[in-house]
Amino acid sequence: MQIKLWQRILIWAAILAVLLAVFALYLQPQFMLTLADQVWACF
Repeated sequence: MQIKLWQRILIWAAILAVLLAVFALYLQPQFMLTLADQVWACF
């Protein structure tokens, strides 16, 4: 099954949007503090 060009572009655009959203979260200090607290709670 061949993936059409527009479907491939749509998939890559979705992947890029998710990666940018994750990067934007890491720029938020409160998110980083919450993430660190959750990781620390595992120990």
